[in-house]
Amino acid sequence: MTATAAFWRLEVHETLASTSDLARARALAGEEEGLAVQALAQTAGRGSRGRDWQSPPDNLYFSVLLRPETAPREAGMWALLAGVAVAEALEEFHVALKWPNDILHDGAKLGGILVESSLTSEGVLDFLVIGIGLNLAHAPNLPDRRTASLQGRLDCRVAAERILSRISHWQAVVSREGWTLLREVWLSHALPIGSEMTLRHADQRVTGRFAGLSDDGSLLLALPDGVRLVSSGEIWIASEALENAPC
Repeated sequence: MTATAAFWRLEVHETLASTSDLARARALAGEEEGLAVQALAQTAGRGSRGRDWQSPPDNLYFSVLLRPETAPREAGMWALLAGVAVAEALEEFHVALKWPNDILHDGAKLGGILVESSLTSEGVLDFLVIGIGLNLAHAPNLPDRRTASLQGRLDCRVAAERILSRISHWQAVVSREGWTLLREVWLSHALPIGSEMTLRHADQRVTGRFAGLSDDGSLLLALPDGVRLVSSGEIWIASEALENAPC
């Protein structure tokens, strides 16, 4: 165990099934916030919508436990906060953020963020587990999209420490000032306003243009008949998709 700062307790494991599963189990057992769990390899990693997350060695597999005093409806804002933390930790690589939880490099998927929340019996937010996966050394082959890696130019332990530092910074900013500045900074790392994107949600598929974020972090998608507020769904952009892949 290495203390990166007074708040964080970073555990580095050779192999875990899932860093988020361990962080969640600790949270349910009463662990205080500030736990950070890193695995050098995972055997049962997962991404959004229940997808498997391929976990070859030397990539980043990392989860943090937080117990913020925030409304349950703001849980999604913490995915944006984690995205900004990652973008700043990887500043020299000029990554981009794609709503709600993807990290892109040269238009291809470099990584992702998975936020899982738990409520008390009274409906109050009990804890958040934020899982972060980054292709630092290897880019897995996915059937439906392009992927990228940093080709080993950043060590996974260094990446974890940098991200923890930036999460701490933005926790302090949000505590003092609310979410406004965080949204603005997220947008500065995101795809340009006006970028074409396709929303897939359930059986629907709608193509429009990126129009920013709402106050609660929802996506604003400009359509011919007006701007649609998107709180859930999967966003695709042309540069991500493999040729002939369904998107």
